[in-house]
Amino acid sequence: MAFTPEVYQSPGSTPAAKQVAFCRCRQRQTRRCCHQKPSEQRQESTNVVYQAHHVSRSKRGQVVGTRGGFRGCTVWLTGLSGAGKTTIGFALEEYLVSHGIPCYSLDGDNVRHGLNKNLGFSAEDREENIRRIAEVARLFADAGLVCITSFISPFAKDRQNARKIHEAAGLPFFEIFVDAPLNICESRDVKGLYKKARAGEIKGFTGIDSEYEKPESPELVLKTNVASVSECIQQVVELLQTQNIVPHSLIKDVLELFVPENKLDSVRAEAEMLPSVEITKLDLQWVQVLSEGWATPLTGFMREAEYLQVIHFGTLLNDGVVNLSIPIVLPISTEDKERLEGCEMLALSYAGQRVAVLKSPEYFEHRKEERCARIWGTTCAKHPHVKMVMESGDWLVGGDLLVLEKIKWNDGLDQYRLTPLALKQKFREMNADAVFAFQLRNPVHNGHALLMQDTRRQLLERGYKNPVLLLHPLGGWTKDDDVPLEWRMKQHAAVLEEQVLDPKSTIVAIFPSPMLYAGPTEVQWHCRARMIAGANFYIVGRDPAGMPHPETKKDLYEPTQGGKVLSMAPGLTSVEIIPFRVAAYNKLKKAMDFYDPKRHNDFDFISGTRMRKLAREGENPPDGFMAPKAWKVLTEYYQSLEKKN
Repeated sequence: MAFTPEVYQSPGSTPAAKQVAFCRCRQRQTRRCCHQKPSEQRQESTNVVYQAHHVSRSKRGQVVGTRGGFRGCTVWLTGLSGAGKTTIGFALEEYLVSHGIPCYSLDGDNVRHGLNKNLGFSAEDREENIRRIAEVARLFADAGLVCITSFISPFAKDRQNARKIHEAAGLPFFEIFVDAPLNICESRDVKGLYKKARAGEIKGFTGIDSEYEKPESPELVLKTNVASVSECIQQVVELLQTQNIVPHSLIKDVLELFVPENKLDSVRAEAEMLPSVEITKLDLQWVQVLSEGWATPLTGFMREAEYLQVIHFGTLLNDGVVNLSIPIVLPISTEDKERLEGCEMLALSYAGQRVAVLKSPEYFEHRKEERCARIWGTTCAKHPHVKMVMESGDWLVGGDLLVLEKIKWNDGLDQYRLTPLALKQKFREMNADAVFAFQLRNPVHNGHALLMQDTRRQLLERGYKNPVLLLHPLGGWTKDDDVPLEWRMKQHAAVLEEQVLDPKSTIVAIFPSPMLYAGPTEVQWHCRARMIAGANFYIVGRDPAGMPHPETKKDLYEPTQGGKVLSMAPGLTSVEIIPFRVAAYNKLKKAMDFYDPKRHNDFDFISGTRMRKLAREGENPPDGFMAPKAWKVLTEYYQSLEKKN
């Protein structure tokens, strides 16, 4: 809409400037004029001059938020009481902040507790209420924030004035009509206001005895009677993307790399004609990780620039700060590099079968010692993953991946290998309002269960209605002395069968990543991958992703630093870290309990070595250490090893 000079002529006469002086003398005026109506107390400010900022919007945009660029604007949600404005406003705020875009949500009821507490609901006061909000929103937007306002704002002229205030300041303004039929709004009536209005206890209530003027040409209409909150949020985000408020990369939270079904036959035929390189089982596990979107926004194996960002900064920097702490790379031999150099595309084969196409390959030197020193903090060749790196190819090849189909291992466990998108769908089907994830590569004992039970209790106390646990064992490569995935899955099933964990609020799925045993560096990867899958809480344990030094046998990483690093890690904005609490066997309670150093003698710390010894010998641990059926699975596994030996 065109700017009207008569409405907003100069910075010196801005309503915002007038409001500054108004607020300063508000308390004195209220004391003198308490007998007047609020609309009669307001006075025009004089002798005020608008002061220009020294900091430009572009400069402010460089430091506000983590994605860079000025994104200041106002998203004006308007609609009847009960239409869903507040719900959408706060959900949108949470979504944007979690993706590194600073914003603030102004809610009608909240503002009337403070700034506008002296205003009633007369036509004049409603007009002043919206004017003040428009000015405050303009200031938030000018500061570089996305300001979300949730106000009935029933009158078209007031909303139009709010738009003009922003247009005069050169700031984007998006009017969004939160449209729900009156009968739907009345049926929701959480505050009981419609009931009071129908009974005549509230006069001038919008929709009952005061008109709501529907927007004639809003930027967006949200039909909250047919669309879910998440669907509405996606519509708003897409609108903001078209206006360059939200980066394009933010729209796709999960970037899968599968060939579209309608192109599969032609790409598969082309792959058969391309020169190929044979990849290892470990490489194929990384292909699965990339193709399913766990490493979003990577489009394939890392190119040199991405690799350098990760090993030096622990982040990707192409579009703000994206936490990615481990390199996901494809090593190849010198012979393969010389054979394939110059090809625009090549096929990746596993066990003689084409599994993917790598486009626009880029080759760079595999500096193995530097990679190991930076990621693991050691170059000890006895470290099991370091050993694999040292024995791999002398070159790395990066490029965009086109994966022909979902990777399957045909081991009876593929149904547990849920992609991030599949997990998100599961969470929606379960009506989860919070998802807390627990990463593990070991059997679950009752100490682990205590952490998960306590996290659920905390979330319920914080007001969540249906928190869901993602029990997410790692399913890629692990070292030889770890319990194999097949047995771990049997043990986890027994834990749920005995209802140590609630089966109704738990999803057991397999995380396809290989294990690195890289301590605090790797735990960031574990956390971020679960964030991609929709988890907003992550339980971090003692010495996550750690192991003893292969030579000294001391902890390779300080056991508490994984949790500390995770709480400070950049780019993990949409996940909250649940700190580790030490659990041990309480000999008096005959159960796992949170350790109290004041009662040290009451506790027994049952080590993994001791647990394995008991299992091998067919003995039982103390009552309450592990669910009996789950322990039986472990003893069967360790005794099967004894028979093999």
